[in-house]
Amino acid sequence: MNPAAGGDVDDEPAKARRWGMVAMGLTALGALVQAGVLVTRGTATGRLPWGNMYEFGTAVVLVAVVVYLVLAVRTPSLRHIGVFVLAPVVLSMVGIGLFLYASAGPLVAALRSAWLAVHVTTAILGFGIFFVSGIASVMYLVRSRYEAKVAAGEQPLSRIVHRLPSAAALDRTAHRTVVFGFPIWTFAVIAGAIWAESAWGRFWGWDPKETWAFIAWVVYAAYLHARTTAGWRGRPSAWVNVVGLGVMVFNLLYVNMVSTGLHSYGGLK
Repeated sequence: MNPAAGGDVDDEPAKARRWGMVAMGLTALGALVQAGVLVTRGTATGRLPWGNMYEFGTAVVLVAVVVYLVLAVRTPSLRHIGVFVLAPVVLSMVGIGLFLYASAGPLVAALRSAWLAVHVTTAILGFGIFFVSGIASVMYLVRSRYEAKVAAGEQPLSRIVHRLPSAAALDRTAHRTVVFGFPIWTFAVIAGAIWAESAWGRFWGWDPKETWAFIAWVVYAAYLHARTTAGWRGRPSAWVNVVGLGVMVFNLLYVNMVSTGLHSYGGLK
């Protein structure tokens, strides 16, 4: 073997690890800056910094980044999904800044309640966790198709998919994050109902926001059930998880920006 060639081969994993550590460091730095934005906004207004869609969306993507960082530290192979998590995060931040920005100010009257810290905080946590889980399921669908082609004797050319964690690892990640996030989302829905009774005198009124939050809960409950049901494991259950992420995004954007209801106080002009 050519020593120089052998050195290049041996150096390649080391170079990849170094660049991976740089990328992780920059991601952590970005998360700290984003957290600083929310902290300074909250300090300036004297309230929790998630009283409108701009603040809510910023907090959700921050949670998604933190969840990814925790997963990547615990399971280094999951670092390879970073671009697929961070690309939607960056696009989301651009969209939030361009279309959802609201000047810092006091809360609207409907949100001046101690339940804001309970209901909205848990909703942010649940959404951020489901965001990463949905991306993991999308990557699982891509990777499982790649592995099926390899098993059939084909030679797929995608080097990006080749570097992804195994389909089994992605499936486990998607499942475990939903298992962690589902109780949080359940509590958010229950806390919202209690807040609704305090504010409007009823626990549930089928307001669009309430309805779609409940639909999201049903979809994720169906996903957890599908993961334990023969015939639904694997790709079918992954598609259910992807639908769940779609419902969450629809609830955030369409319900807040287009439909009207008692929750129409997102800070949009």
